[in-house]
Amino acid sequence: MSGAQLFLTGLGLASLLMAVVWFVAVRIKNAGIVDIAWAMGFAPLALLYRAFGDGEPKRQNLITLMVLVWSIRLGVHLWKRVMGHHPEEDGRYRELRLAVAGHENFFFFWFFQAQALLLALLSIPVLLVNWDTRVQWGWCDLLGFLLWVIAICGESLADRQLDAFKANPANRGKVCEAGLWYYSRHPNYFFEWLIWVAFFLFALPAPWGWATMVAPALMLFFLLRVTGIPYTEQQSLRSRGAAYRQYQRSTSAFVPWFKTRNVA
Repeated sequence: MSGAQLFLTGLGLASLLMAVVWFVAVRIKNAGIVDIAWAMGFAPLALLYRAFGDGEPKRQNLITLMVLVWSIRLGVHLWKRVMGHHPEEDGRYRELRLAVAGHENFFFFWFFQAQALLLALLSIPVLLVNWDTRVQWGWCDLLGFLLWVIAICGESLADRQLDAFKANPANRGKVCEAGLWYYSRHPNYFFEWLIWVAFFLFALPAPWGWATMVAPALMLFFLLRVTGIPYTEQQSLRSRGAAYRQYQRSTSAFVPWFKTRNVA
């Protein structure tokens, strides 16, 4: 199977997965499960590429393990968040549902298929690693893996700190500034982006590996400009008002950094 054929096979698998998830979403009236499916969808694609790729086996095994650990951890985290609020649907999807009233099922079917296409495109670094026949390991492999370790630990820690903060009834209506959240308003997003930088570095020495820089670039765009920080900040301003505006003035939006002092 050629690389192009394997990509199209992966795209078909992602499309089928999202069609099934769309059917379930229609039945339970909660489009938010697409977030869970998108995160976990990288795991079967990684296994597919491992099974049919002709790359160096040890490098194949490592990238597959990296994707599986990241994908399953994030998917389980999102499952707890999305299904923990079921049957209430996330505000993003409620707004979309209102905007396309009368055509919800048709709209969400193609929305889910767009997620399948994005899933396949973002998995190209993993595909290329599985076609990389180099025997010698280089600095990109090591740097990519070390960055992945830092990123997966940072993202997991940020999620646990926020969950612990929210679980305390005394914190209702307050802004989380515990741990990593003291240094960044969105440390989870920052470390999520580093995951994609790590995948890019791991794929960089492979033929056409430089082109996989589109993966972290796309994720950065989505996190900073589309569904990540903008929507989360709007929600936080609505629910926490002046306290969150003060947090915005004093705390880095993305990259963890020191507080800005003496902010009025």
